[in-house]
Amino acid sequence: MQPPSVNSTLSTAPAPVAQVAPGEAVRLAEAFRIFSQASEELSGAYSELQGQMEQLTVELAAANGALRQEYQEKAALTERLSLLLDALPAGVVVLNDAGSVVQINPAARDFLGGASVGAGWAAIYAEMLVPGDTPGEFLGGERQLAVDVTPLDSAGGRIVLLHDITEAQQLKTQAERNQRLAAMGEMAAQLAHQLRTPLAAALLYAGNLENPDLPPASSVAIAQKTVARLKHIEHLIQDMLLFARGEALGRERFALADLFAELAQNFEPLAQSSGTELIVGGDNSGVILTGNRKSLVSALTSLLENALQAVEGRQGASIELSARREENTLLIAVRDNGRGMDHATAARLFEPFYTTRSDGTGLGLAIARGVARAHGGSIDVMSSPGAGAEFILSLPCPNN
Repeated sequence: MQPPSVNSTLSTAPAPVAQVAPGEAVRLAEAFRIFSQASEELSGAYSELQGQMEQLTVELAAANGALRQEYQEKAALTERLSLLLDALPAGVVVLNDAGSVVQINPAARDFLGGASVGAGWAAIYAEMLVPGDTPGEFLGGERQLAVDVTPLDSAGGRIVLLHDITEAQQLKTQAERNQRLAAMGEMAAQLAHQLRTPLAAALLYAGNLENPDLPPASSVAIAQKTVARLKHIEHLIQDMLLFARGEALGRERFALADLFAELAQNFEPLAQSSGTELIVGGDNSGVILTGNRKSLVSALTSLLENALQAVEGRQGASIELSARREENTLLIAVRDNGRGMDHATAARLFEPFYTTRSDGTGLGLAIARGVARAHGGSIDVMSSPGAGAEFILSLPCPNN
């Protein structure tokens, strides 16, 4: 009988059984439970982390998109600003804190003789800009430039703005020249207006000298009046020459009675020649005025002449010159019984060059109002068609 083989012996032998202590089994079970719980927590944390990663990826993509859009907008803005800077007619120079040019537009390069980035502003200023008569204005070659320097708070540098004011200065010079010409024209018109009345009186007096039957005594008196009117014309011309040279005519104190006497002497011959009665009324004694007597005579003569034209051809024509005081104001009135005027005409009566007469200059009443205002007063008119007119010249007149 043969012995059993090894394979058969192994296959039929029972497997050994591991012997585990009861305490060890409990610990192994607890370890597996803890491991399972940790695995579940780790899996949950991984899932949560994966969700957060996905959310961060979305947010990062959105942020990148916003940054990209902002960058594109800033790039477009920079391009527009660059184009605008190049197109500006004004010169713009940006300096760093060391005074060197870091940016310059074409207009500034043109103004400053081709200055470029990196050049020093002090050297450009000394070579290219010559100070003018007005602060802040310079001569840059053939141009007049207004230069304005503003500090840059953030970078510590400066920005220089250069404005070409050549054309503006030329227009200003032309305007000043036109104003001088206008003033000269107004002065000439005023002189002609002031000369007209005394010249007419002198001509009337001189015409009487041609009468061969005039007594010698009357001839001497008329000749003296003629010479007085001619001297008055001479004084007017001298005063206007002083005015043309810018010299003040001065202010003086004079009696209102003397003013009225001079007006009556100047105007009465014209009134008599047209058949108009001149009435000088009011209590003028003791009233003293301060101002330019000749200017006031000229203004009141304009009012009297205007009244004379209003009563022309009227039966019983009369003009009244009077004065009265109201507190610290003197009211000098020129009243006529002429044809009067409507409200629209009265409203425009003091406008320069406005006239209702074909041979009028339209300056007499405008000059009269200017004289009144120069003395701190005014001129007003009250009138209605067919009822005559009253012009009132008001002047400050404190108690003497």
